[in-house]
Amino acid sequence: MSEFTLHDLQCFDAVVREGGFQAAAASLHRSHPAVFAAVAKLERQLGFALLDRSGYRVRPTGAGQSFHERAQALLRELTALRAHAGQLAMGEETELRVVIGDFCPRPYVLGLLSRFFASCPGTRLDLYFEAVAGPWERLDDGEADLILHRVDKSDARIEWVDLAKVPFVPVVAPGFLREPMPRAVRPAHLREYTQCVMRDTARHTPPRDYFTIAGARQCTVADQLMKKEIILQGMGWGHMPRFLIEEELQDGRLRSIANPHLPGSVEELVMVRRTDRAQGPVSTRLWRYLQNAAPALRRALRKR
Repeated sequence: MSEFTLHDLQCFDAVVREGGFQAAAASLHRSHPAVFAAVAKLERQLGFALLDRSGYRVRPTGAGQSFHERAQALLRELTALRAHAGQLAMGEETELRVVIGDFCPRPYVLGLLSRFFASCPGTRLDLYFEAVAGPWERLDDGEADLILHRVDKSDARIEWVDLAKVPFVPVVAPGFLREPMPRAVRPAHLREYTQCVMRDTARHTPPRDYFTIAGARQCTVADQLMKKEIILQGMGWGHMPRFLIEEELQDGRLRSIANPHLPGSVEELVMVRRTDRAQGPVSTRLWRYLQNAAPALRRALRKR
């Protein structure tokens, strides 16, 4: 069997999609005889009929239908390759790697990212979720172009934009703490209770503890929503981002145990990238887009 060409495949594909040679020729901006000849040549090269020409409209034979499905996959790859080459020629990135940290308000931020990348169809979003030191490690190792998390602002290799301040509140389910318990709970009072903490996704960064009580039993979870459910079920206590538990605090399903001895904290959610790495045009536009969206994000969190 001799080799067939992409032109032959494109002509055959157009005939199947358009239902005839004349319509296929018009869609390809070629002459009717040229398309007819290409499909006839393809059939000779393959050694079997691709089209049933007995009816008013041509249609693929059984073998032609099977061959067309494979041909379409190849033509889609060709289209993607052409788009990729065009984007490379324009200097735009073909992918961006974004890491969302564990206390980032995900629905809001994912909505922002969805709207942005809808306008950049040639750039693929590689999205990761990491916890505790995981986001920073990804950025430090060169595995992320942008992270949304807390960061050490003294690092000279980075630049950042403050997105929002996220209060963390120590909470329990009603009845979780056994009586008698003082009104102002101290960390020492909680050593006999299970503390629910986030699992650090960093692979080689030295571990850092946030809010942990020395000597207390721990229940580790992968994300804040699982942590919230554990606390709601009375299986542990822990610090939660306030925007995730506002309704439960209001209706009494959760109770804050914050006091001067157990104050909680306010974490800074920032957008971070490395200054010692080149930034492409899409990355630069994303940076400005999220920077402009920061005031609305802060207002949304305050409403919660």
